[in-house]
Amino acid sequence: MSIRSGPGDRVSGEVGRVVKSGAGQGGAGPGRVNLWSLAFVALCLVPFVMVLGNSMLIPVFPKIESALSLSQFQVGLLVTAFSLPAGLLIPFAGFLSDRIGRKKIIVPALVVYGLGGLVAGLASLWLRDPYKVIIAGRIIQGAGAGGTYQLAMALAGDLYGRENMPRTLGALEASNGLGKVVSPILGSAAMAISWYLPFFVYGIFSIPVAVLVLLAVKESNPGGEGKSTAQYFSSVKEIIKEKGLSLAVTFVVGFVALGMLFGLLSYLSDVLEQKFHLYNLRKGFAIAVPVTVMAATSFFGGIWLQRRKHLLKATIVLGMALTAAALFTIPIFDSPWYFFAVVVIAGLGIGMVLPPLNTLITGSADPEERGIITALYGTVRFTGVAVGPPAFGLIGFDSPWLFAAAAAITGVAGVLGWLFVDQERLLSKAA
Repeated sequence: MSIRSGPGDRVSGEVGRVVKSGAGQGGAGPGRVNLWSLAFVALCLVPFVMVLGNSMLIPVFPKIESALSLSQFQVGLLVTAFSLPAGLLIPFAGFLSDRIGRKKIIVPALVVYGLGGLVAGLASLWLRDPYKVIIAGRIIQGAGAGGTYQLAMALAGDLYGRENMPRTLGALEASNGLGKVVSPILGSAAMAISWYLPFFVYGIFSIPVAVLVLLAVKESNPGGEGKSTAQYFSSVKEIIKEKGLSLAVTFVVGFVALGMLFGLLSYLSDVLEQKFHLYNLRKGFAIAVPVTVMAATSFFGGIWLQRRKHLLKATIVLGMALTAAALFTIPIFDSPWYFFAVVVIAGLGIGMVLPPLNTLITGSADPEERGIITALYGTVRFTGVAVGPPAFGLIGFDSPWLFAAAAAITGVAGVLGWLFVDQERLLSKAA
């Protein structure tokens, strides 16, 4: 963050945006945040809607597999088709939002996200063999998702100021967690009516949210103080040069953690029906339990770590170790209660990993360069989500090697974190 003097005087970064904003949303200044204002509720609905993209569909996998005569691998590609384009487009959406404004990306992105769901739903309703068109609809959805959650966080920071970031971003993260909890229940409820109804739900939710963001959120300085393309990537190069190894390993840990989470959820969706004969809402509530544990652990773990930043790295390693141990022991006992307890422990471990990981990655860059770093991390997260379910399906849910391999990969990522993540270097001010 800098103040340049001369004819082109300007206050750069987020402070410039706050100064130019005058009164905040709903008449509150930058020092005050009304978490119940319509504008802030609209921003919180963005991550809520985005997280439905994969989580709501996972409980429907067995029904889709049966209705369309698909393999587990083909069904897993429904997650991949959504997550890969989202991950690839996040950095471009972040850069573009710096140049022309956040709302000009978020609103169309939400509309595209909803339209992709409608394409998949209408294909399922009208076509005899809709799988390829469903995949196309999911790709369209993913393209829209790439311009949602990360930009909503950036816009909240722009509007409410740096001093309010813990509170505002915490509320957005809580909304994301709520979406993870609600989505399997919502997906199961929709599935009870029809296996393709969840595709229509995306449009029913996202398009009204796009209208709400458009009308309720008043962006203070559309276009901000965006850098040129050369400056943008030059800044990234300097950060990578200084903190590259530690940053790369944190990205690897995030990739593995999210891949294991969604791979495990896809397995859980299948086994709850095939082995434990849970269907519809009962199945949705069962899937929601480990996700709730993960979200609650992330929320309260972040609060606990606020004054214990020296434990960030240790918490990541402990969470990955706990997840690896849980994954390894899943096939050992046949008791449904033991199985469910171990899955919950895996959710607990992943929930421990995410808050310190997010803190290290977000803190690795100064505000002027933070957007591109967090956007790249968003790409890595989406890629992990994309790879997890088809990888589990490709190995085979009945394979004795599935959870041994998953535990080994998770354990290796934890060890890499312990050996190569330098939290002091990551949190130090960029040179």
